[in-house]
Parts: sequence; C-alpha cells; structure tokens
Amino acid sequence: MRAIAEAPSKAIVTGEHFVVHGAWALAAALPMLVRVEAESAPTPSVVSDRVAGGSRGILPILKTVEAMAHELSFDPGVRVKVSSEVPEGAGLGSSAATLVAVVSAVSRLRGFKLTPQEVSRFAMVGEREVHGRPSGVDAEICARGGVLLFRPGSPPREVPLDGTRSLMVAFSGSRRSTRVQVENVAKVRKKSMGAFDLLVAEASERSLEAADTLSKGDLRGLGRLLSASQLALSRIGVSTRSLEGLIAAALSLGAYGAKLTGGGGGGSIIAVAARGKEKSIVSGLRGRGYEAFVAEVPVKGARSWLER
Repeated sequence: MRAIAEAPSKAIVTGEHFVVHGAWALAAALPMLVRVEAESAPTPSVVSDRVAGGSRGILPILKTVEAMAHELSFDPGVRVKVSSEVPEGAGLGSSAATLVAVVSAVSRLRGFKLTPQEVSRFAMVGEREVHGRPSGVDAEICARGGVLLFRPGSPPREVPLDGTRSLMVAFSGSRRSTRVQVENVAKVRKKSMGAFDLLVAEASERSLEAADTLSKGDLRGLGRLLSASQLALSRIGVSTRSLEGLIAAALSLGAYGAKLTGGGGGGSIIAVAARGKEKSIVSGLRGRGYEAFVAEVPVKGARSWLER
C-alpha cells in the first residue's frame, strides 16, 4: 500500500515580505505540481529528484513527518519519494508545495483525513526550517489552492473568480534564498520603523484592491497595482538588476504591469496583460532567453489518494 499526493506551486500576487509584518497578501496557486509517494518502511527516509539544499533540504521533510507522528501517534517509519515540476529558488513555492504534498501523502498513508488548515499547520514545521520566519501564506495557498487573501492571525479569504484568469510567469535565471531576503528586510525595518510600517499599511490596502480587480477581471487595474507593488519592493531592497530587466522586457512587450514574486533577490516575476496577448508576450520573453509560461488560475489545492 502506498499513498500519493500532489500539491500546486504558487505565486504571490501582492504583499510579499510585508505579509510577514502583518499586511494582507494576495496569493494564487499555480499549475506546476509537486508529487509525493509515501509507503511504510523500517526507518524514515526521503528520496527526491529535486529537493532544495540536497541533504539539508531533506531535513525539513523528516522533521515534518516526525512532528506529525508525535502529535497523531503513528509510526514515523515512512519512505517518502518526491518528484517536482517546480524550479527551486525561483519564488514559486517549491518548499511549501513539497511539504504540503508530504503531509497530505503521509497522513493519507496513516489513515488520517486532515483539513487544509491542518495540512498547512504541519507543513509549517518544515517551512520554518527552510525559511526561518515564514508568514505561512505559501503553505496555505499550496494546501487550499485557488486565490487567497492571507494575513497572519486572520482566517484566509477565498477570492471568487467567475471563470479563469491568466498570469504570466517568467524566471530571471537567478536563484535566491527567501530566508536571506526575509532577514535583510527585517534589518531595513529596524532602521526605519515608521516608514516601513507605512509601507506595510499601503501593501495591505493594495492586496485588498488587487483581490477585487482580479475577481472582476480588471487586468489593466491589476497591472497598475503590480507595478506599484514592485516600486515598494524595490524600496526595501529585494529587487535586483536582473529582475528589473525582466520586468522591463515584459512591459515593452505589452504587459499591463509586472513585479517580482516571492522572496526577491532573484527568482521570478509575474505579469498581466490583455486577454489573448499573453502568449505573444511569453513568446517574446522566451525569445530573449527567459523561461516563461502562462498560468491559468484558479488551480485546485493539494489532493491525495491510496494505491495498492
């Protein structure tokens, strides 16, 4: 008997970094998946085709399984196999999707039916090992799917969509560490607490407005908010020359707006454009040497099943 689970990747549409300090963030699940297979074994072990950090990347998985076994009172002897479509260090939730899929598969194997909230809570054990002080938004969106407004300490709010929306995602080619970026932003906040808190409040309002524009299908309005978010992220030092170049390329090809997504310091951007224009923009970005794709949202959250 083995259990299998799949979890989606994610993009932060607005509010990254500021969400750590209490702002609302808007996040969307993306169709790239992490797949995990779990089966009983004499001792806990992890096999992976791509886990960030090699052996260091395996430790968060083992600690997550250990925490689950302790709280739910089951044998932690589980062999976990991870396969991923999500590039590491790209700001697209590789670690969160992996840990959500691990929790989903292991709980299914041991006969527990967890809610998305419980899956996210267990996944946060490993997320803290990876990122130090994560907000929790990545684990929530990978577990629940769809499009969510998230703020620490508040129930996530599902953003309703009447049909699909298209986000363009492009990778700068430069990988980064979210932990390092979060620590750097904390230093920026310490140096200028009042100004930073104002940015947090503005980011929170921007996320609420972005949720409304996305729900209504106002992509031009959403593009304006993405560009405003990018300016704020540049102010706190998480943008880079490579990201700015990629954003400029997307805008020159006709995007309404674009911004980095995730931790910054490298990684990926998201952009929006008029319906039907996305494929030509993505083609243009690929022609300039970038990895890029169109992601249709909403995407379903984590799922798991048993196979004999």
